[in-house]
Amino acid sequence: MTISELKQFSKQQLSEIYTNSESGELFSIFCSSILGMDKFELRNSQEKSVPEEQAKAFEKLICELKTGKPYQQILGETEFYSLKFFVDENVLIPRPETEELLELTISEIQKRNLKDTKILDIGTGSGIIPIVLKNKFPQAKVSAIDYSQKALETAKKNADFHKLDINFIHQNYLEENLSEVYDIIISNPPYIGMDEESEIADSVKEFEPKMALFSPTSNPLIFYEKIADDCKNHLAENGMVFLEINQKLGNETKALFTDVLSEVYLVKDISGNDRFVFGKK
Repeated sequence: MTISELKQFSKQQLSEIYTNSESGELFSIFCSSILGMDKFELRNSQEKSVPEEQAKAFEKLICELKTGKPYQQILGETEFYSLKFFVDENVLIPRPETEELLELTISEIQKRNLKDTKILDIGTGSGIIPIVLKNKFPQAKVSAIDYSQKALETAKKNADFHKLDINFIHQNYLEENLSEVYDIIISNPPYIGMDEESEIADSVKEFEPKMALFSPTSNPLIFYEKIADDCKNHLAENGMVFLEINQKLGNETKALFTDVLSEVYLVKDISGNDRFVFGKK
């Protein structure tokens, strides 16, 4: 089987669940993983023969894709903020909006020249937020909390891969108290309301951890309420908060922090949705 024939096979098999452009992009991603070829090499190697073992591996991946399973979980890894991260069924797959959250955070830290700042990430999942920040600011002291022990195992694996020292804490944040004061608190907590479950794609609900997606109670703001309360005693003077939020609850989320912080801003994402709350004590 040639690369051209493999590409046509892939396109046919995925036609019912992916557009031509999507299946083409997935084909390139899988070729990079299995064949070690980038897009330029693919364009110039269409008639190259694919070894039988690699062709079978490719076909197996296509079969998994047809179930709706995210390609990142199939490969066991993804790229985020130009860094490689391991992912599995115990953690959320990183979204572009979280890259925007980190761009905002990094920009504000750089403006204030806070090189040795103390940072806490709440609900760390695969560890993408603390790892990106520690990689960007090596002198910072970075801690990260998660309720899921399995998620923390993945996060530690990612931190070890990047050779970064991060203090991972196994804690039920909603029911336990913080013990330190931080210069920066950042979080992308579960913020989807239970009444919104029908709006979430099956490929997300069936393969990614629900505890990382949906609020654990009927109150979708429960995490933000506790973070706002913790800012009173666990955010340093002039400290900053950076939050990814439910776009439907922008003003409600911002309002939780108006009496706690001296400055609070509701920030839109690249698509024009209310996506972040940023504030300074």
